[in-house]
Amino acid sequence: MLVGRSTPPPATLDELLGPGLAARLDRLDLLSRKILAGKLPGERRSKRRGRSVEFDDYRHYVPGDDLRHVDWNVYARFEKLFVKLFREEEDLALHLIVDRSASMEGGSVDGTTKLAYAHRLAMALGYVGLVNQNRVSAAVFGAPGGPRVRHLAPLRGRTSLNRLSVFLLGSLRERGGAVPEAPDFGAAMRTVARGRAGRGIVVLISDLLVPGEGDAPAYGPGLNALAASESGAFDTYCVQVLTPEEIDPRRAGTGVLAGDLRLTDVESGRAAEVTVSSALIARYRRNAEAYLARLKRECAARGIAHVLVPTDTPIDALVLQSLRRGGLVR
Repeated sequence: MLVGRSTPPPATLDELLGPGLAARLDRLDLLSRKILAGKLPGERRSKRRGRSVEFDDYRHYVPGDDLRHVDWNVYARFEKLFVKLFREEEDLALHLIVDRSASMEGGSVDGTTKLAYAHRLAMALGYVGLVNQNRVSAAVFGAPGGPRVRHLAPLRGRTSLNRLSVFLLGSLRERGGAVPEAPDFGAAMRTVARGRAGRGIVVLISDLLVPGEGDAPAYGPGLNALAASESGAFDTYCVQVLTPEEIDPRRAGTGVLAGDLRLTDVESGRAAEVTVSSALIARYRRNAEAYLARLKRECAARGIAHVLVPTDTPIDALVLQSLRRGGLVR
């Protein structure tokens, strides 16, 4: 992980969302890639046809259909029985999971930390969910010196925006010791999975730089926990946040990555003496690309959508363009 200078973290709801973003988010709504049946009537249009008041289409009558849904005006004109179909509304839950581990403190040379970026993205998605009357809950894991997972109970409605922002801003202000204990990603995700309720969308926002040993992916048990659900109840996204320099150290452009350096892992405290050269950076890039490719395959194998996001991507472009194309919002 590369650490650059950092700018002060957001301190208010307006700073979390950024100037003008709220107005653009008002036009969006959450969208599941799956057919999800919620617990309560909501303000969303389901891909499922049911018995709401909004007409959707016709189909031919078949024996056993409810005669109350036959369109008798159509029968009078064509002497054929057609049943009216309606667009069913459903309630959708959004579960936000934000990584608060020490590796997220890493910043780019432009001053943006992964931690601040992840919390801003969580606020933006939470905003979309709340203003559309969806149930929104949040969880933070890996906070230095804190509990394994800290939860915010489900919220609903625009009036809950402040409660969500207070929760996220409190997470940003947390500070731990110099060498915090590396979080157990698998255990944290199992805790989060047990706390999910209803049906809906799960969004994990993390750098996915999970410490591990051997060839088995250290993030595997955590992804298994997120993917496990009854009857496909949850549509899961993994938004991996990395600095541009972590993806390609040559983008640092500062001349710092050269010569003999002592690098310290912020989560384990282990240090290593390295001599940075063009050959070493090329090897780093190959390993990073292999790691990202494997993570993408592991997510796909579990039905999880993987989205890699450099922190120099504007939040509005990510939500309004990339996540829109990816089917998370519409």
